[in-house]
Amino acid sequence: MADKWMIRGVEYANCNCNYGCPCQFSSPTTHGNCEAVVGGHIEEGYFNDVRLDGLNWAMTLYWPGEIAAGNGKQQAIVDERANDAQREALRKILHGESTAPGSTHFFVYNSTMSTVLPTLFKPVEVKIDLEARQATLKVPGLIESKGVPIIHPITGKAHRARINLPNGFEYTVAEMASGTTKTSGEIKLNLANSYGQINVLHMNQDGVIR
Repeated sequence: MADKWMIRGVEYANCNCNYGCPCQFSSPTTHGNCEAVVGGHIEEGYFNDVRLDGLNWAMTLYWPGEIAAGNGKQQAIVDERANDAQREALRKILHGESTAPGSTHFFVYNSTMSTVLPTLFKPVEVKIDLEARQATLKVPGLIESKGVPIIHPITGKAHRARINLPNGFEYTVAEMASGTTKTSGEIKLNLANSYGQINVLHMNQDGVIR
């Protein structure tokens, strides 16, 4: 029998593109390559009979050119609180395994990778406030990332914008934010005041649940 899974929670991402991220509109990246960190908290989830409630996760990703051109590198980090069964379940989900082809961003990311680094099991701190457009993602010694509201250059006030993708493979609606990230390890990122995204993440093996 094929694996059945579901995760529902919140997600935060920061990449090197300008606010809005051309990728969300099927356009070339801002700088001709993609560097990103993404992480989330699972409020409710399962993989077959394994519960995933309350666990956190993160990923670092790098492509030397456009994502569709491939040759990317990625590494998944799974909450060290997870037991062996939960670790394997999240590893499969984050690498797009046990998933209908092309139906989630995890599958699409993995399909463009030439290097998939070993999954790490570490403390993953995730704090996300969707309405406030604020997020913190920390993995000690590896990831330090923060998302804050975009500040309007004229008024100096918080600027609110959303992206709505009715057929998106990651979300339906995402709040825009300003992200800053520093990572070490195999994939080193140094991003400042670039595209930030905060959204509900609700999907299963067949794609986004709307």
